[in-house]
Parts: sequence; structure tokens; C-alpha cells
Amino acid sequence: MAVSIRLARQGTKKKPFYRVVVTDSRSPRGGRFLENIGTFDPAKETKDQPLKINAERVAYWRSSGAVLSDTLTRLLKAAAKANASAAK
Repeated sequence: MAVSIRLARQGTKKKPFYRVVVTDSRSPRGGRFLENIGTFDPAKETKDQPLKINAERVAYWRSSGAVLSDTLTRLLKAAAKANASAAK
């Protein structure tokens, strides 16, 4: 079974909200998932931290062979960059 870590869309029309989920890669975007490990709210992009994720669970699933989606990889890099600049 190929496991992936990706975004699952929630929310209403014109107001998206995403959950970061671990799922079988054959499942549909909003379908069944194995574990919910975080959230992404694009409406908070200018204010607070839009991406909230359990890093320990990401590390666990990555060590088990799960693959990050391209979008989630980009979001994690941006969040790490923002945290690094905020720490200075």
C-alpha cells in the first residue's frame, strides 16, 4: 500500500480549509484517511501561522515510507523559513 501525506479539502465554497492527512494514495482527495496530523488555513496566511502540523507524526510516517505531496512539501519549507526568520 502506497501511503501519502497530503491535504484534504474541508470548509465551504469560497472559504477553503484543509486537513493534513495520511492516506492511501488511491483514496480520493476528501475520502478515507489513516490519520489526521494537522491543518492548513489559507485565510490566516497573512496573520498567524497558517500551517499547524504534528512534526513527530510526520517524521514517523516518513520513516514508514509515506511520501509528501508537492504542495505539502512547499508549505513545510515556507513554514520552516518563516520560523527561522522569526527566531532571529
